[in-house]
Amino acid sequence: MNMFVQLWKSLYSPKDIARFRFQGIGKTIGYVFLLTFLSILPMAYYLTTSFVEGIRNTSALLQNELPSFTIENGQLHSSAKEPIHIDQHGFTIIFDSTGRVTKEDVERFSNAIGLLKHEAVLVANHQPQYYSYSTFPDIKITDEDVHSFIETMQSLLPVFIPLSFLVIYLFASASKFIGISILAFFGLILRSTLDKKLQYRHTWIMSAYAVTLSTVFFTVMEALQTVVPYAPFIHWFVSIAVLFLAMKEVPSAKPQNE
Repeated sequence: MNMFVQLWKSLYSPKDIARFRFQGIGKTIGYVFLLTFLSILPMAYYLTTSFVEGIRNTSALLQNELPSFTIENGQLHSSAKEPIHIDQHGFTIIFDSTGRVTKEDVERFSNAIGLLKHEAVLVANHQPQYYSYSTFPDIKITDEDVHSFIETMQSLLPVFIPLSFLVIYLFASASKFIGISILAFFGLILRSTLDKKLQYRHTWIMSAYAVTLSTVFFTVMEALQTVVPYAPFIHWFVSIAVLFLAMKEVPSAKPQNE
């Protein structure tokens, strides 16, 4: 059966998920890679567009709207007496050499760059990253150096973006395989409760398809940029429920004759 057909059936049919338990483990692993690839597309798209837009805006603002500055001895220095806050097309840039703005203040924005007193903060699609100036204690960095670095980053985007996507995909795939393996152990507990004759291999394969509904749901929510409260709890509850329903479709173990 085609993997896309399996994906569709896994959204609504526990009976088909139960039938998939007999297929080869290699095909199931391929399905997990496909499901993971589809699930990270919205996140990868928003991260990429946010990063590209942030690089472009920062380059323009460094030249036109931010004061000259230096980063020396782990601190940002400039002539600005107040924090500078700039919003452009949904992207926020915060410049603060006074120490009044904290990284938590920057994290409140969905897409932002914060050049703060002791560190730089990059927020892309609500995902923050931190870069402490103390990493370079003996180096003096000026606004011209930063501008040159950003221009270099722009020229490397065709390489950097695919490499970032690959890293995200590998981490997401590893996380998905670990989650499925844990869910399969829950399947062994359910096996005893439901009196089903299943091996770990079977529960692992069924678990790989049982996570489809939850994965697709959160992929759609990510595409709509909608935050779902208690997301991990919902994911595990739905996945265990689907696995339970699928295991109920498996014939019960025949009682042994005395």
